[in-house]
Amino acid sequence: MAANETTEVEKNPYAYLERADFTSEKYKIEVRGLPKYYGIGEFKKLLNEKLDLQSCKIKPPKQSSGWLFVSFRSEENRQKAIETLNGILWKNCKLSAQVAKPAPDPFVKRRLEEENSNKRLKMEENSQSISIEDKVKLTTIPLWNMLYPSQLELKQKEMSSILTTICKQMLKKSKGDLLDWLNYQKDKYQGLPCELLPILSTDAITGYRNKCEFTVGKSDKEDKVVIGFRLSSYAAGSTAVGPIDNLCHIPDKMKVVVLEEFIKNTELKPFDPVDHSGYWRQVTVRTTLCNDVMVIVGIHPQDLTPEKLEELKLQLKAFFTVGEGTQARVTSLYFQIMKMKSINGKGEDNFDHISGMKYIEETLLGMKFRISPQAFFQVNTLGAQVLYKAAIDLAKPTADTALLDICCGTGTIGLAFSKYCGEVFGLEMIEDAIKDAKENVVANKISNCEFFVGKAEDILSAVVRRTTKPDIIAVVDPPRAGLHQRALLTMRKSKKLSRLVYISCDPRAAAKNLVDLAKPVSKQYVGEPMVPVKAVAVDMFPYTKHCELVLCLERLSVAMKARDSI
Repeated sequence: MAANETTEVEKNPYAYLERADFTSEKYKIEVRGLPKYYGIGEFKKLLNEKLDLQSCKIKPPKQSSGWLFVSFRSEENRQKAIETLNGILWKNCKLSAQVAKPAPDPFVKRRLEEENSNKRLKMEENSQSISIEDKVKLTTIPLWNMLYPSQLELKQKEMSSILTTICKQMLKKSKGDLLDWLNYQKDKYQGLPCELLPILSTDAITGYRNKCEFTVGKSDKEDKVVIGFRLSSYAAGSTAVGPIDNLCHIPDKMKVVVLEEFIKNTELKPFDPVDHSGYWRQVTVRTTLCNDVMVIVGIHPQDLTPEKLEELKLQLKAFFTVGEGTQARVTSLYFQIMKMKSINGKGEDNFDHISGMKYIEETLLGMKFRISPQAFFQVNTLGAQVLYKAAIDLAKPTADTALLDICCGTGTIGLAFSKYCGEVFGLEMIEDAIKDAKENVVANKISNCEFFVGKAEDILSAVVRRTTKPDIIAVVDPPRAGLHQRALLTMRKSKKLSRLVYISCDPRAAAKNLVDLAKPVSKQYVGEPMVPVKAVAVDMFPYTKHCELVLCLERLSVAMKARDSI
């Protein structure tokens, strides 16, 4: 079948409901009559703790809506929820619940819309002037044709705009001394809540990525295997994949990890995100400045026997050790099972070590760091050195400081701080990353660091009690969506926590965290507000629109005292 032909599955936007994979659209209800003001966390507690309805996802259409969707994992759970919720009183409001129509598959919906309006033909005619190589650039490095000084200027302005918006949001919630402080800051820094220092960057602006997750798929117009990046999103109506040869942010040692011919010779097709058929899904490559190369080949096993999977592992090993793949000089090779989520919400994501070392090793700020397949490590090593140095400069730790490295990954930030602090405590939910962090402590002969496995919101209180120093500084480098609310509230009410350095790869998403940290004291927000006093952007991702933003926050009373002493 040609890549641009429409299959029977692609003609039915609800075909995905017939598959065994779990989807939150399958057993969904619509709840109406909600109060004007309520919290999603409160509603979730009502459903799962008070009523024991076992919901798996809550989907509000927008903030402060009078209705929302709730998803379940079975028809039995859905019916129980409808019977329980209909007519129940919550916050003096009478709720109603009914079966909700599932949403159509966005990919199929888009395809059908294009066919019905003849847009597909127009799109193909218009796209002929844009090469596949340029399409890949536009989706991965959209600033590829912009001079680098102009990129930095653009990102500095973007960070200033985001901080201005955050300041406005903080002002809406503030009162008393907090309101006075924010108005003072806004007037002093032209609408910003704090000083924004000039953006920082490195001299190495090409080939900087040390990790890439490449999709295994088909080309746009030819039915051939391509390992690279998607040309557009699934919802935009495309699953085509473009090559990486002309992308300047990917190092050459990644580009030589070519597996297209290997996959073609196995006679197993790439995974198809439309009907979930096929096998090969992803090739992850991690590299280091010391030229270590880790390759993780991901596959959906479908109905393959254990014997066939073992045969594929042996073939992969031979490809990279004695076959055409030797040019890649792979030092660590893994095979990853990547199943879809099932109806009970459980997926499978196993890593089998095939050959070479079980980890790779990176050098950063004069220290060595061990990196396992799932461990978080900044994707730009040289940029990370600039980032961590900026965090240290803003935090100003001393020998009397206990540092809390929250979402610590392999411990890079905590270890970078260790020689400036009295003690360091790292928290991370991925167990393999904590194992690496502990190995990194030993390898670098550091004696004042401890690391703990668990979600920050679950173990932060216990870790805070372990500190012995009079001053606590927290460094948070959370996932893109931000820090969990419970962890944030725990930090706020910890009186010894004097300063917080918040590192965000998506400052717009982090805005809610920052606003909540600065809210006035209330029953929910116990502890003195923490307000931003200084910020700096670090360009970790040249030729893209992204950069990191580092903010230093202090307790309101400390910030006001510093201001009054000037």
